Amino acid sequence: MHIEPGVVDGAKMTFAYTTAAGAATYTAKQTVDDLSRTNSGAFALRTLLATIGALLFFEVLPNFPVGISEVHFILGSTLFLLLGTAPAALGLAIGLLIQGLFFAPTDMPMYFVNVTTLLVPLFAASALARRIIPRDTAYVDLAYKDMLKLSAVYQGGVVTWVAFWAFYGQGVTAATFQSVWTFGAAYMLVLLIEPLADLAALAGAKALRDTGVARLLAPRLYRSA
Repeated sequence: MHIEPGVVDGAKMTFAYTTAAGAATYTAKQTVDDLSRTNSGAFALRTLLATIGALLFFEVLPNFPVGISEVHFILGSTLFLLLGTAPAALGLAIGLLIQGLFFAPTDMPMYFVNVTTLLVPLFAASALARRIIPRDTAYVDLAYKDMLKLSAVYQGGVVTWVAFWAFYGQGVTAATFQSVWTFGAAYMLVLLIEPLADLAALAGAKALRDTGVARLLAPRLYRSA
């Protein structure tokens, strides 16, 4: 999902700054909401875990260039289910920043483009979860179909934003259509894997319900909203 330098540039970057600022504002709101229900130490730890997870997704899991961007196995819905919306958002943003500063400095000019691409679909998945998951259902008890819906919204959102940046930055041309189509088709591989990762992660979390480790994860995993 990394948009390469040059795809969006010049005055067009202003829109990326605006969308990233909106994502930051919503993250701040979610942070305040989370902290009203949990303590700051637990929140900081979940944010750290999300950051480590994001770095693993960026740097350890396979990734390869396809079409207009790169396919990364970024398991956004997994981070959301295990750690909560705000820690997942902060972890993705901080992980992306660390990657840009220390591992891929050429990506830094596109930081605001890429952070929008990661966070807005996460917020969409979180909103969907509030709509489709009954308030009395803990996340560890979710069915596969629910996780597939959340993953489809997140990964579909990533592809949609990548397509938007491509057409916005490069224009609506046959070459751009081809690049976007190639990327989108390849990225659906992630959609096949993420719900299975969610199942495995939630099964592990369920097994840890009565241990001290459970306190490191999002409270919504084990109890109703």
